[in-house]
Amino acid sequence: MTILKENESGDFMDKQVLRDYLETGGFPVITKKRKSYLTYEGIEDRYVYILKKGIIKTSVISKEGREFNLRYMNNFEIVSLFKDESSQIVDAPFNVRVESEEAHLYKIERDQFWIDVNRQMPLQHYVKEYYRISLMYTMKKMQQMLMNGKFGAVCTQINELYETFGRPVEEGILIDFEVTNEEIARFCGITSASSVNRMIQRLREEQAIKMQDRKMIVTNIDLIRQNIIS
Repeated sequence: MTILKENESGDFMDKQVLRDYLETGGFPVITKKRKSYLTYEGIEDRYVYILKKGIIKTSVISKEGREFNLRYMNNFEIVSLFKDESSQIVDAPFNVRVESEEAHLYKIERDQFWIDVNRQMPLQHYVKEYYRISLMYTMKKMQQMLMNGKFGAVCTQINELYETFGRPVEEGILIDFEVTNEEIARFCGITSASSVNRMIQRLREEQAIKMQDRKMIVTNIDLIRQNIIS
């Protein structure tokens, strides 16, 4: 099972278009430290942010005050471009928090960005694709989380971490980013990190994963994916 990956089924997102726009526009790059927030859900914001380097996490807060994680981003990518294009200031659709030691992001005035989008056809096409891919990702993620049960949801999230942060090592594929069981629980809508602990232990006993220096090594991704209904 794969959520979405750049260049899968062709180069559907030509990121060079976005890079060229940013390089010629001379837009400022801001630096944010680990655990600092870029935006808060529901708080007014007048900027479009594009991740240049680093790792960020998006999340939302329920009415009961529980945090639900949406996704990690670690590539050159638009962070938040939802809501209508006519409003200069909009409510942020979700929280954006920095998870790496630092993150560097382009910061662009919303009204200027939309003027440029409507004037430049390649950029307009890129933004349309961005919305399409974002919608596909959201629908696929919801389907997998709802259909797979708690254990399948945990396997789904491990698979996504595998695809986002994985790099080959001698024992398998290292998820080269430290993710706590509590954070995995928040991705899966599980209230207790101890429940995730038991599922992680089950995967370790099945020799699908192992832990090293608080990071996960996936030793059998096929076994993990067998628990995912795609």
